[in-house]
Amino acid sequence: MKISNIASHVRQAALITACGAALVTGTAAADEHTLTIGMSFQELNNEYFVTMQEALETAAASLGAEVIVTDARHDVSKQVSDVEDMIQRGIDILLLNPADSVGVETAVLSAKEAGVTTVAIDAQAEGPVDGFVGSKNYDAGYLACEYMAEQLGGEGQVALLDGIPVVPILQRIEGCTDALDQYEGIEIVTKQNGRQERTHAMTVTENIIQANPDLNGLFSVNDIGSLGALIAIESSGQDIKLVSVDGHPEAVAEIQKADSPFIATSAQYPADMVRVGLGLALAKHWGAETAPAEIPIDVQLIDRDRAADFSW
Repeated sequence: MKISNIASHVRQAALITACGAALVTGTAAADEHTLTIGMSFQELNNEYFVTMQEALETAAASLGAEVIVTDARHDVSKQVSDVEDMIQRGIDILLLNPADSVGVETAVLSAKEAGVTTVAIDAQAEGPVDGFVGSKNYDAGYLACEYMAEQLGGEGQVALLDGIPVVPILQRIEGCTDALDQYEGIEIVTKQNGRQERTHAMTVTENIIQANPDLNGLFSVNDIGSLGALIAIESSGQDIKLVSVDGHPEAVAEIQKADSPFIATSAQYPADMVRVGLGLALAKHWGAETAPAEIPIDVQLIDRDRAADFSW
């Protein structure tokens, strides 16, 4: 069972996708061209994005559409090249999950020039995108760090693990720092880049703990990074509370453990996000004039009490 607010995401996705599908069906008699959807991911070495890919492929199959998927591996130059290749292959719709919000603008401009409808997913992209669907990332950072501060009794030293230069990461850090600023007894002792990678985040966290022996809490901008940080925390033997963002199955499993330093994550809904994004892209592609420019997706704090009932 998922958190109740997921129902609104599903209804929204179904409505927008149904509208887009109706437009596709209505034009089928005049145009036998198979709709081709390209999606460029910042990475696919993460179950969050794999969940998104699977939802996209299922939704596209229901429309009889072809799907092309690429993995930028956090390399914006590769992502731009991937998008240009998809444009050459004749995509009609581009769902773009940026590896770098600014650096990907070249790809957005190329898609625009080719008449491709582009919707940014999960992270906003610079340039003339036709729409954006993403989580309320400021809220995600705020909720996680507010919860951590409460669990620390409003006092202690806290560190932040930053990530790649995309808008959601910046918003999560902003939300977190705003939450922590509400507590006079909380001190942010450092902010370092964990790169959202397990191994690198582990190493960075080890260094943070060595430099700050009185550390009480740590916020990671994503769950994969937090799982690396968790190894460093447990190895240190120190009582350091860990919070994060995503709702990754491994993170949720850790949060359920009564003795784990990992106490909460602000969960996102990747499958719903891509379904809503596809629906918005279909509506834009087929000329819907009332389709919104942006659709924000709610997040939900998952603590130990809620973890057992949560899944993507």
